[in-house]
Amino acid sequence: MNFDVYCDESGPELLCSKKPKAQYLVIGSLWLPEQRREEFKTALHDLRNRHRVGAEFKWRKASSSRLSFYRECVDWFFATGTDLRFRAIVVDRTKIDLVKFHEGDAELGFYKFYYQLLLHWTRDCNFYRVFCDYKSNRLPSRLKTLETCLNHANLASDLVVQAVKSDESVLLQLCDVLIGITQARFNQAQNIGPAKTELLAHLEQRLGHPVKPTLLSEQKFNVFEIRPGGGW
Repeated sequence: MNFDVYCDESGPELLCSKKPKAQYLVIGSLWLPEQRREEFKTALHDLRNRHRVGAEFKWRKASSSRLSFYRECVDWFFATGTDLRFRAIVVDRTKIDLVKFHEGDAELGFYKFYYQLLLHWTRDCNFYRVFCDYKSNRLPSRLKTLETCLNHANLASDLVVQAVKSDESVLLQLCDVLIGITQARFNQAQNIGPAKTELLAHLEQRLGHPVKPTLLSEQKFNVFEIRPGGGW
């Protein structure tokens, strides 16, 4: 089968910041069968039009005046069943040794975590088109290297990686919202405002439990908290 994967991130600067404002960075992804792409895009555009949300929507823009729209986005995500899946990797910056494991290179470390996010959900005999939110990298070859490493790790599938601007993709925008909710829970954000607080609570009500690490087999809302230091 052919699949699309839409990826974004929150807090990559935490890996190198001298004054970090949070503990956890999150890289997230939306996975869907390619044949449902246009259907899902149309549904999100219709939802946005109905609420008169003309510009790009994202976690940062969630507000009381737009809360009903963001709640409906969450409800729509759950209504799509397992044909639309979210997977995130959560990284505790305090446990990362950039010098020992990543050549002192925060950008390299970041893309290693990207690799871990994607690797464990790829299956044999599939084709994956991965769309990463555009970001300026010190090394322009980062996405191509990510693509090469993923293809070498699973020779029975094919995968391509490309950058896309989030304002051109409603699926990337939805991914941003789900990532924002995830990082807010892990960072125990206290001052995110009433709208974001309610949106977090609404998603957790739909899940039936707080946002937390899950088993690899969790299909709908999968959260992988990587533990670089080992242990149980």
